[in-house]
Amino acid sequence: MATNNRRFPAEWENQEGILLCFPHNGKDWPGKYEAIQWAFAEFIKKVATFEKVFLIVADEKLKAKVIKMLETATVQMTNVSFLIYKTNRSWMRDSGPIIIKNGNQREALNFNFNGWAKYKNINLDKNVPAKVGEFLKVPVTKVLYYGKPVIIEGGAIDTNGKGTLLTSEECLLHPDIQVRNPNFTKVDYEAVFKEYLGITNVIWLGNGIEGDDTHGHIDDLCRFVNDDTIITIVESDSKDSNYKPLQDNLKRLQNAKLENGKSPKIIQLPMPKRIDFDGVRLPASYANFLILNKCVLVPTFNDSNDRKALNIIADCFHDREIIGISAIDLIWGFGTLHCLSQQIPE
Repeated sequence: MATNNRRFPAEWENQEGILLCFPHNGKDWPGKYEAIQWAFAEFIKKVATFEKVFLIVADEKLKAKVIKMLETATVQMTNVSFLIYKTNRSWMRDSGPIIIKNGNQREALNFNFNGWAKYKNINLDKNVPAKVGEFLKVPVTKVLYYGKPVIIEGGAIDTNGKGTLLTSEECLLHPDIQVRNPNFTKVDYEAVFKEYLGITNVIWLGNGIEGDDTHGHIDDLCRFVNDDTIITIVESDSKDSNYKPLQDNLKRLQNAKLENGKSPKIIQLPMPKRIDFDGVRLPASYANFLILNKCVLVPTFNDSNDRKALNIIADCFHDREIIGISAIDLIWGFGTLHCLSQQIPE
């Protein structure tokens, strides 16, 4: 039994704001750093229209430059507050804290970021949860299981806020590639989800999409859009390497049950056509949208399916504006809007 009142709120619940980190070097986007800075300014502008932006910047010099850029882009500056801290990267979904409710208080969970079990330069990113917790005056809890740190990125999990969580076997259980928690089983993960997130029901998908640097993050595959509805990406081209794994995920969702024993409604979302850059296939996905108060920001890829995806997502959120944001430069870093952000519940 969980010994607390912890609950992982759904993304569509009221937010105080969104945590972002302005890229301070171009290493995640080789050759595209100039474009990325302006794409990021536009991202900040859209979020700041609807709620607060908590923006991490590396130092005072970058802060001054960013303020100038945001003013040029006519961003609502009263909604932007700055936290000075140098990070390794900007992927706040994964290195940032996951803020949950514990009773009627907030609690920031530190899931012991380790560079997706892939990169060594993580010593700065490891401290992001503590810095953000201090900035927001929210207590920070290190996630442990039998006394050992548990490693889970925010991009690997999604919830309906009622007790059901989505995740993937490739990301958390693959025995050889990017092993986060050696020898962990589904039972171990489900115990951690229950204790720290108040989760009583887990839906396990299979594999992620080709080109995904994280090996199977759920926020590129499928997402809850309300308590009982899941939107999932499908590939229409049967010759594409994503076709079979996404069909398998669709079947798993069609056979899944929610925390109340009912079957979820399943909505299918297309994939953009394959995007290659510099000889690499990029993990472009419309499922990497970000839900804000009164708005949903959706990554678009200069593709004929952009319009279809926006319309499908609009049908899921009648009470929110749907805004497409060009992510054709951002995706060169192997992630887009959801990967770069972390919501801060009210």
